[in-house]
Amino acid sequence: MLSRTRVALVTGATSGIGAAFARALADRGWDLVLVARDRERLARVAARLESRGRAVEVLPADLAERADVARVAARLADPARPVDMLVNNAGFGVHAPMTSADTAPHDRAIEVMGRAALVLAGAAGRSMRERGHGAVVNVSSTAGFVTMGSYSAIKAFVTSLSEGLANELHGTGVTVTALCPGWVRTEFHTRAGIRSSSIPDFLWLDARRVVETTLRDVRRGRVISVPSFRYRLLIWCARHLPRHTVRWISRRISSSRTDILTD
Repeated sequence: MLSRTRVALVTGATSGIGAAFARALADRGWDLVLVARDRERLARVAARLESRGRAVEVLPADLAERADVARVAARLADPARPVDMLVNNAGFGVHAPMTSADTAPHDRAIEVMGRAALVLAGAAGRSMRERGHGAVVNVSSTAGFVTMGSYSAIKAFVTSLSEGLANELHGTGVTVTALCPGWVRTEFHTRAGIRSSSIPDFLWLDARRVVETTLRDVRRGRVISVPSFRYRLLIWCARHLPRHTVRWISRRISSSRTDILTD
């Protein structure tokens, strides 16, 4: 039993799912370490959470920069300031073809959503294992079960990474959960240049409810968390349909993809 206030570190904490995690954890009595690129937004979010009576530390970092990733990893590994939950949430949509001559959007996506997720989850896992408790949440996506460009490939990596780390930490008291949401109403899709009007209303999820489901699954020790029955059904189909059918569906969904990245 912890005799101190639990602490969660959340990356990408100023908007969307990351901000929803920060609010939900603050409401449950957790103190927070918030990581994001925008210092001003970090300060505003921290002030709102501090007004709820929580201690909030801000850690500005661009997770596309390896030196910044190393700083966040060092914070996770600091034995004097233990972190009890990592929410690896930082990310963005990639709305660029893999055949584009400009690979910069893919390079940045791999650094932020792939390599940084690996490094931070590893640092958290090592530190938590020594204390015999903790939780790692890696925000992946249902996109990882289909075939829509480099974003799908990266999220498939994050889900597989989470399962592998869960195996590695099995029996240590540390849990690992890959959150695989579908379309969630946040600014994510607008920033990625995705036309949300083309997505049926019944497929949209509320960020608060996504987080509630995930935290419940974390408590239960689930490795894969897919919020809502409709998405669990869709992902079951994606796992069992012939791959050529999954590719056909993916082509239909991503037919509007253009050589644009909005970050």
